[in-house]
Amino acid sequence: MALDRKQAFHDILAGEGTVPHLTSAWQHFVHHEYGVEEQVRAHADFVTKWDWDWIKINPRSAYYTEAWGGVFDHDDYGNGRSPKLITPPVKQLDDLRNVDYVDPETSAALSEETGIVRGVHQAFPDRVVLQTVFSPLTVLLGLAALPRINHRAIYGHEPTLSRDELLYERPDEAKRALNAIARTLADYVKQLVAPVEQGGAGADGIFYAVTGTASRQYFDHEHFTEFSEPYDRIVLQAADSSVKLLHTCKEYSNPEWFADYPIDLLQWDSFVEGNPPVTDAYGSVPVSGPDAALIGKDGDLQELSRQLTVTTEARAGKPFLLAPSCTIPPNPGDENLRLLRQA
Repeated sequence: MALDRKQAFHDILAGEGTVPHLTSAWQHFVHHEYGVEEQVRAHADFVTKWDWDWIKINPRSAYYTEAWGGVFDHDDYGNGRSPKLITPPVKQLDDLRNVDYVDPETSAALSEETGIVRGVHQAFPDRVVLQTVFSPLTVLLGLAALPRINHRAIYGHEPTLSRDELLYERPDEAKRALNAIARTLADYVKQLVAPVEQGGAGADGIFYAVTGTASRQYFDHEHFTEFSEPYDRIVLQAADSSVKLLHTCKEYSNPEWFADYPIDLLQWDSFVEGNPPVTDAYGSVPVSGPDAALIGKDGDLQELSRQLTVTTEARAGKPFLLAPSCTIPPNPGDENLRLLRQA
């Protein structure tokens, strides 16, 4: 009998079922990230080739900034994963006043992504489909061309404001902007998870990325609680009963900060400094697997195999989702992906 992958996914969320885990991976499709048909085709080819059990759509990271007027060079990715930023929406503190609510139905960037999610959902009705949504704090940092993951610079434009200036010099204005972003993303999420026949995208839920903002190397818990958590909850609550997978990135990513968040699944990198091993101690089903960098063509196959073994043995008899720690390199190795798929 063929595996009902949607049912198996929800069985895992419930901590039951006979399937020990389901596997997936995601990457940026460089130079195939603009246009609904182009993105749907790129995702469909990748999912079909590796027959992933569930789907995390990996849109261009620029789309959040584009929704508030950011300008990018679609053709220039340098040697990285994101298009070149030409003009950020927030260059000085007075620009915070322009960060207002954006209607997802009329936003070109957000409505394009809704169409992509709808297309992937219709191509793979037998699998859970999650759309990536960045946290409002992550989005605001991006609007000011500030790093979103452990001080990794955004390609193409140096920020003119520091993180401290953006958030702490005029905290009331920063929080008003965060609230506007959160309300925008909440309505966007409602569109994503609404059934296609009701005009929605038909997504099964969201992959909610706080990126590296939960790292102690970026924000302490006090500042994270003040500038992220209230706005995270606005967006997550909009998903209602749909699947909510929260991703906290890189070293010292503090999964314990999310123990009381309204989420179903929690992902962190269990193989880097400052992070705990894979566990369900935080009230959610874990999403775990090898360091995503090992999936690149030059990734160490022996170490990849070791990390896969460590993960699956740690979760023996306990449900979880198997996936690399983050987005895999744009040019992954087939043998590396094969090891992941066969784990």
